[in-house]
Amino acid sequence: MSKQAPLRAVALMGATGTGKSALALALAEPRDICLISCDSMQVYQGLDIGTSKPLPSEQAKVRHALIDCTDVSAIWNAQIWADAALKIIAQENLNGKVPIIVGGTGMYLKALLQGFAEVPAEKEGVRAHFEQIQQEQGTAYLYQQLQVVDAALASRLEPQDSQRIIRGLSVFESTGIPLSVWHDKQAKSEQQAKDNIHCPVFVLERPREELRARIAKRFMQMMDVGWLEETKWLQSLGLPDTHPVMRAVGYRQLLDHLQGDDSLDAAIEKGITATRRYAKRQGTWFRNQTKTAFRGQTSEVEQAMKSALGRY
Repeated sequence: MSKQAPLRAVALMGATGTGKSALALALAEPRDICLISCDSMQVYQGLDIGTSKPLPSEQAKVRHALIDCTDVSAIWNAQIWADAALKIIAQENLNGKVPIIVGGTGMYLKALLQGFAEVPAEKEGVRAHFEQIQQEQGTAYLYQQLQVVDAALASRLEPQDSQRIIRGLSVFESTGIPLSVWHDKQAKSEQQAKDNIHCPVFVLERPREELRARIAKRFMQMMDVGWLEETKWLQSLGLPDTHPVMRAVGYRQLLDHLQGDDSLDAAIEKGITATRRYAKRQGTWFRNQTKTAFRGQTSEVEQAMKSALGRY
């Protein structure tokens, strides 16, 4: 039996405010291809302004996927998004199309292209237990314990590497499975994902000061078209503060204002600052996690993406 050909897509990623959506629309419309949103907040219905969701007029021009997927009370994650994206890409490929994935949520793209075999969280108190043992009996004793429960991991660590030794013991104590086995699962998951999909990644960048100015301008434009009213609606839902949408950049600062913690001007200033910091974190993530991506400013990325799309 011949091996099934990998799925095909192209990803346009970058920090908030770089202009990804506009470029993706310009590339997709003449080719009649679908845009798959890679944004952890655009999946929620009702969060239109604060997430810079495509306008109805833009959706009328180009098919969009993975926006308005679920009620705000639900919680999506990277694996749910990746599973949904794979189905859409498969259908688009079946129709002879290569979709463009566009957004700034790097972990979602990573889940799609590399897969996940996540190590479950350590049980409460386990790490503190081993840290106490280390203080009382030393790192060498813990290393001996690790050699018993996870010899493969121990062979890769220095006997003095207390942090990783405690991590290995904590995972085994919490899950009953050696950390080295979890690592093997992750490697297999990544290889399987690479075999299943071919997706060159392009990262859109802008000079720092230009991006800072664009973020401030866009924030104010979003306020002008009703972002505060949208946030009032979000507040009225009574969602717990732990819900991801309640911590989203911009919404969080406006919610603080609505709760009486800040004036509107202060909330806007804090929101702009938080958005700039978020963009900086995104930029750092893409530089570290997408090392083989093509990165550049608009004209450079546009030409490179046209070339990639032309090869399919």
